Amino acid sequence: MKTILALLMSIMCAPVAFTQSADWQKQWNETLAAAKKEGKVVVVGSPDPVMRNEIIPRFTKQFGIQVDYLAGRSSQTIGRIRMERASGLHSVDVFMSGAGTTFYTLLPEKMIDPVKLLLITPEVTDPAKWKRGKPWFADAEEQSVLVLFSSVESLLMINAAHVKPEDIRSVKDLIDPKWKEKISAEDPKAEGNTGAGMALHWLNELGPDYFRKLYIDQKTAVSKDRRQMIDWLAHGKHPICLSCKIEGATELNKDGYRLVEVFDIEGIRNRVTASPFLLTYANNAPHPNAARVFINWIAGKEALEIYSRENGTATLRTDVDESFLDPRVIPRPGVSYFEAIDATWIATGRLEAAQKMQEAMKGR
Repeated sequence: MKTILALLMSIMCAPVAFTQSADWQKQWNETLAAAKKEGKVVVVGSPDPVMRNEIIPRFTKQFGIQVDYLAGRSSQTIGRIRMERASGLHSVDVFMSGAGTTFYTLLPEKMIDPVKLLLITPEVTDPAKWKRGKPWFADAEEQSVLVLFSSVESLLMINAAHVKPEDIRSVKDLIDPKWKEKISAEDPKAEGNTGAGMALHWLNELGPDYFRKLYIDQKTAVSKDRRQMIDWLAHGKHPICLSCKIEGATELNKDGYRLVEVFDIEGIRNRVTASPFLLTYANNAPHPNAARVFINWIAGKEALEIYSRENGTATLRTDVDESFLDPRVIPRPGVSYFEAIDATWIATGRLEAAQKMQEAMKGR
């Protein structure tokens, strides 16, 4: 009798499940067909070898849709887009940008529309696929800024041939006169510069006085080019780098260099970021269907696992393999981190810290 009842229940429920499946599948098929007619999607982001070498080829091969990737510094790219829009032109479909550009330009200047409405496939709409129990939108309305990564950021990198890990145990060690002119950092004053985020972290955590000692008194060398800083690091010119990332050092380490990330320094919390990008959808997008296909795919398992593996960053998906990651980049339960995407920090804290940083760096 129980078997018969179970069979009847499965038959009764089957049409509902089939209808739900058919609804999204029908919508997806129609979107994909329209996207192929549009032929391409235009994406704005930072210079990113993973995007060019891995993501674009796979996406185009899978869907037959070309990707025009406009890579460059945010200040330059956004300036051009502003001029286009002033002339009534809309050339961009999708933004893959950092928190600064997203929250202080794209949102306030009303350059984006809700991305939440574009999610179709169960792979991105299923709550079980996400560590937070649902896709996470960081804007106040929880509609427009899709967060795909949550990763612990290293505090600095060292060249272990010149600096021993035990030499930098505390924040006090970094301002020891012996490291004067031995430190480099991405220029925190450069517009659209991702290095400003880490500079603001040091200032916010330790105050303007410490910040001046680290950046000014230590004569920290600043650059707008991370490749230059990695070169400085590798050759020992500046064997401590506040802005270098492991993905820039991977090939050098294969060649025998000893470039090491440092995560734990007494006196400062680790920062959890949404790097390498936040995902948003441009309003008046010229290729809306191709953009929708791209957004659903880039938020899925395949694309995010590529990014996780190549950049060494943790995603917010539950189904991405993390066994190859440095366990230090995966946020641990019970540990106090500074959340770089925290709503209060985005709304007021970051701007206040930026003003303090400007004051601290006067004269430089």
